[in-house]
Amino acid sequence: MKMGLDDAARRIAAALRSAGANASMADSTARALVLAEAQGQSGHGLSRVAQYITHLRNGRVVGAALPKVARRKGATLLVDAGEGLAFPACELAVAEAVRVAQEQGVALVGVVNSHHCGVVVDHLRAAAVAGLVGLGFSNSPAAMPAAGGRHPIFGTNPVAAVFPRRGADALLIDLSLSEVARGKVMVAAKKGEPIPLGWALDAAGQPTTDAQAALDGSMLPVGAVSSPKGAMLALVVELLVSALIGANFGYEASSFFVADGNRPHLGQLFVLIDPGALAGRDAYFERIEVLITEMLSDDEVRLPGARREALRQRAEAQGIEVSDSLLAAWATPG
Repeated sequence: MKMGLDDAARRIAAALRSAGANASMADSTARALVLAEAQGQSGHGLSRVAQYITHLRNGRVVGAALPKVARRKGATLLVDAGEGLAFPACELAVAEAVRVAQEQGVALVGVVNSHHCGVVVDHLRAAAVAGLVGLGFSNSPAAMPAAGGRHPIFGTNPVAAVFPRRGADALLIDLSLSEVARGKVMVAAKKGEPIPLGWALDAAGQPTTDAQAALDGSMLPVGAVSSPKGAMLALVVELLVSALIGANFGYEASSFFVADGNRPHLGQLFVLIDPGALAGRDAYFERIEVLITEMLSDDEVRLPGARREALRQRAEAQGIEVSDSLLAAWATPG
């Protein structure tokens, strides 16, 4: 059935509250999941609702948690998510980062004791509205081996960036450091569909097209067939959001795709930069358009974020598809 975005968010928030989430956590999470679904990011959208409900009911998430700023020093801050769902903590972190970057030219904010944070670039939209360049990083439960390895150590560890433009949509860049986001494998497994060869390994370290075997095994880093570069980038993100700010390593966190397990204590890191503190805002906006014009001189080039925005606008007008099975899962314990 088709459902308006506001209606979907209200239903999701109600389901999360009934599972134990406080109002601010439920509302923030519902908005984020609906936005992800509206952009065509179903692996981070409505398919996550039942997972979050299960984690709330099983104690893997503290529903009463309220994020707080735990430490400040200069242009750096540390936000404690309190073992709750990540979305309100990330909202607080980026709001604080916007304020600090506008004052000091740059801000670096970490989030600890966190959980799955969805589409990382969506957390940076507030930075773009404020005219700031934003970078975002997160780790996740172990899903990829180190370069040359066979057992999962790193998460898929997404990297995101936002570059505002004057009078046009910001560039929205968001990528997983696995060959494909693990959420796509989760969706394929639920549908009983195969996945392409080259996405993942099974538990024995062998290439697989079986989505469930991939979830039980490990994802391949981007470019793993010919290069260790993807695994090296995953290592960089892992260290930024764990060793630097005090979050768990991915291999210390139980999978999101199991009902029981530990509280993951993962981390997110946001870096916001005021272009006015460097080349100057006019120079920044002029130079970014020079590059975009050159990119668009090839007809096949699509700007990063353009498809997301087109889908979001269509979803705002037409609603999103919500299956009966999803609605039932939101209301069913476990």
